[in-house]
Amino acid sequence: MDELLATKNKAITYSQDEVIQASLAYFKGDSLAATVWVSKYALKDSQGNIFELSPNDMHHRIAGEIARIEKKYNNPLSEDEIFNLIKDFKYLVPQGSPMTGIGNPFQVASLSNCFVIGNDNSDSYGGIMKTDQEQVQLMKRRGGVGHDLSHIRPKGSPVKNSALTSTGLVPFMERYSNSTREVAQDGRRGALMLSVSINHPDAADFIDAKMEQGKVTGANVSVRIDDIFMKAVKEDAIYVQKYPIFSDNPLYTKEVKAKELWNKIIHNAWKSAEPGILFWDTIINESLPDCYADLGYKTLSTNPCGEIPLCAYDSCRLLAINLLSYVNNPFTKEASFDFILFKNHVAAAQRIMDDIIDLELEKIDAILAKIDADPESDEVKLVEKNLWLNIRNKAKEGRRTGIGITAEGDMLAALGLRYGSDEGVVFSEKIHKTLAIEAYRGSVNLAKERGMFAIYDSEREKNNPFLLRLKEADEELYFQMKEHGRRNIALLTIAPTGTTSLMTQTTSGIEPVFLPVYKRRRKVNPNDKDARVDFVDELGDSWEEYVVFHHRFKEWMLINGFDVSKNYSQDEIDELVKKSPYYKATSNDIDWLSKVRMQGKIQKWVDHSISVTINVPNETPEEMVDKLYMEAWEAGCKGVTVYRDGSRSGVLIANTEKKEEAVPTASTIFPTKRPQILEADVVRFQNSKDKWIAFIGLIDGKPYEIFTGLVDDEDGILIPRWVSEGFIIKNKNEDGSSRYDFQYKNARGYKTTIEGLSHKFNPEYWNYAKLISSTLRHGMPIDKAVELIGSLQLDGESINTWKNGVARALKRYIVDGTEAHGQKCSNCNSENLIYQEGCLTCNDCGSSKCG
Repeated sequence: MDELLATKNKAITYSQDEVIQASLAYFKGDSLAATVWVSKYALKDSQGNIFELSPNDMHHRIAGEIARIEKKYNNPLSEDEIFNLIKDFKYLVPQGSPMTGIGNPFQVASLSNCFVIGNDNSDSYGGIMKTDQEQVQLMKRRGGVGHDLSHIRPKGSPVKNSALTSTGLVPFMERYSNSTREVAQDGRRGALMLSVSINHPDAADFIDAKMEQGKVTGANVSVRIDDIFMKAVKEDAIYVQKYPIFSDNPLYTKEVKAKELWNKIIHNAWKSAEPGILFWDTIINESLPDCYADLGYKTLSTNPCGEIPLCAYDSCRLLAINLLSYVNNPFTKEASFDFILFKNHVAAAQRIMDDIIDLELEKIDAILAKIDADPESDEVKLVEKNLWLNIRNKAKEGRRTGIGITAEGDMLAALGLRYGSDEGVVFSEKIHKTLAIEAYRGSVNLAKERGMFAIYDSEREKNNPFLLRLKEADEELYFQMKEHGRRNIALLTIAPTGTTSLMTQTTSGIEPVFLPVYKRRRKVNPNDKDARVDFVDELGDSWEEYVVFHHRFKEWMLINGFDVSKNYSQDEIDELVKKSPYYKATSNDIDWLSKVRMQGKIQKWVDHSISVTINVPNETPEEMVDKLYMEAWEAGCKGVTVYRDGSRSGVLIANTEKKEEAVPTASTIFPTKRPQILEADVVRFQNSKDKWIAFIGLIDGKPYEIFTGLVDDEDGILIPRWVSEGFIIKNKNEDGSSRYDFQYKNARGYKTTIEGLSHKFNPEYWNYAKLISSTLRHGMPIDKAVELIGSLQLDGESINTWKNGVARALKRYIVDGTEAHGQKCSNCNSENLIYQEGCLTCNDCGSSKCG
C-alpha cells in the first residue's frame, strides 16, 4: 500500500513558501500552528520535498488509510465519515506518531507513541545490554520508551565476575541516558522514562542520581511507591527494602526510616522537579492488563510522560477528543454540552483506534521486512528482529488503545464553569465517566463484530475495581461484556497534548488556560517607516509590544461584543479578564490541592493514567510539595509530578556543558593559536545604576573572547556611543607580558586605539571574563556558554547585573532555531524551546522570553 501512495504522491510537490502560506490561511493567520504542522506533520520525503499543501491533505491521507482497514470488517465507516470526524482538528485528533505515520510511504516507522521494554528477573550484563539495544532500536523509529530498573541487584551485592561486587543502579541509569541522547528522532533526542521501586535497596541513590548536573540528562525518572511505604511515612515508621523487591526470601534487606527517604524525594522534586512519583499499588490494583500478568501483561513501568503504564513489549497509540467542539452556543447563557454527539463520536473513536492497530501491524511488518533485507548478518539483527516480533505479538493479542481528551479548560469556560470549582469538577467527572462507559461500550460492540482480544477472560477480571465501577454505572454494559468480551485489553488515557492543542487552538489536555491574555515583544528596527518602539532593552535593542489573546478568549470577546483589534492597556486587559469565564481559572489561580483532588476524581474513569504536572511558583516551600504528593496518593491518583518555577536552572552543580557537547562541531572549532587581530563588536548594557560595556572578539562572526566592565568607573573606558565595532589587537608590553588593545575608526577612517583592556576593568569581572573566553575559545557552543554564565552563583547585585548582561550580549550570537536544552517554558512547562533573535521561544505555546 505504501508503494502505491508513494507513486500517487510523486507527481505533486509544493514549495516551503506555498505550504506555509496555505497553512497560515488554514489556521487563520496563526503562524505558530502553521509552523508546527509544516515542520512536524506535513508529508515529506528524505530530501525535504513536501507532498501536502495543508492539514486538509493530511486528513484525507489519514481518512483514506483508516477507511481501507474499515472495509475489512462489517458495518464499515466510509472515508467521508472518517474525514468529517478528523478534519479541522475539530472532533478526533490522532496524536503524534499516527498523524505523521499513517499513509506515510517515506518512513519505515511505528505508529505507536510509546513503548515499555525490559524484564523483571534478569540483571546479567547480557540482559542489561539487550535492554539498551532494544531502547535504541525503538527510539530510532520515533518511539518514546520506558523501563524499570528494580531487577538490577543493589550496590555491593556479590557477582560472579572479576568485579566481585555489583555497581548498583546508577551507572546503568547513565548508560541508558547516554543511549537516549545518541539517537536522533527528526533531529530530536529520544524520550526515556526510568523507574525503580522504593522497595529496592538502591532507591536513595536512584532518587539522587540527577542532582548532579550533567548526570542522567537523557531520561525522566520516577519512583514506584507502594502503599506500605506511604503508611510508614505517615506513621514515621521503619520500612524494609529487599532484593529481589518484595521477595519472601530476599537475598538482601535494608531497613530505612521511611520519612527520611520520603523527605529526600520531596526535597529533590522541589529542587529539580524530579523524581516523579508512581503510586504503584494503585496502578496495579486498577489495571485490567494485570489481570493477565501471568500471561505476559504484568505492568513494569510507564512511558516517558507517565500516562500509559505498560507491560514489557507493549505499546500504545494515542488519540485526543476535542471537548470544546461539543459545546453548543459556547460562551453564552444558553451554552450546553452535546452528550448525544459526544457518545456517538467516542464509539467512532474507539473503532478508529482499533483500525489504527491494524495499520500498526502493517507498519511493524514493514519494519521486519526492512530488517530482513538489511545486509547485516542474522546474528547482528537478532535483538532488533525479536524486539519487533514481541511488540507485534503484544499489539495483535491485547489491541491496547489510548483514547483521551484535550481542551477541558476551554470546554468548562465555554459552559460558564470555573475550572477547579466544585461545580466544574463535578461536570468534568461526568464527562470522563461518560467517555469511559461509551469507549467500553464501543469495544464490546467491536468484539461482537470483529472478535474479542485473544486472551479475554471475564473470570480473571471479576474483582477489578475499575470494571466494578463500570458495572455500577451501567450494569447492562457489564453483562454484555461478560457475554461477548471486548476488543481491547485497555482503552483510555489522558496524555500531554502540546502540539495537538496548538493545532486545535485550545487549552491542553485537562489543564486550565495558562493566561487568557498576555503581552509579547518582537524586535523592530526603529528606523523603519512604520516601526513602533514600546521598549528599549539594556543592550539598546528596540522592541514592539503587542497583545496576544488565547484563541478561545478571543472567541469569548467576539461573541460578547468586545473589539479584538484594539490595543488594550494592562488595566483594560485586567478588566476584560475579570468579566470573562477565565477569571480565577488560570494555572496560576487554581488551588494546587484542589487540582490534585480533581485529578483523583477523573482518574477513577481512566483505566491507564493521566499525565499532569502541578506548576507552583518559585517561592513555594518544600512542605507544600509534601502535601501535594501525599494528597495525590490519598485522592487515588496513579502518579504526580510537581514543577516549581525556575527549579531546573542554576541550582545544580555545573557539569552539563562539557558532558553534553564533548566534541565541538566543525562550526565551533577555532584556530589553536589566537590571531593577533580580531574583529570585535561593542555591546552596551545597563541597569538603573550602572552602565556596562562589552568587547566581543569574533572569528568568522562567532564569539571567541569577551572583555567587560563598567563604563564609568575610575579607570573605565569612555568611547563614543556610535562605536559598535572595531578590532581587538593582542600586543606585547615592554616587559614581554601580553595585553589586549581595542581599536576603532571614525567616519574619516582615522584610528583610535585604547590600550590595555585587561587593566581597564575590575579584576573580579576580568577573571570571570577570562573563564568565559576560555570556554568560547575551546569550542563550547554559544547557547551552552550562556547556560554556564546563568548558572554562576555570584554574590552582590552589581556582579549579578554584569552576569545577566554578558549572557544577554552573547545570546545575540546564538543561531536562530538552536534548541535550548535543560530549560522549561514558563508558560506551558514544555522543554521544546529554541533561540530566536537571542530570545527563548517555545515551539509548543509560542511564548517568548528575552530577558
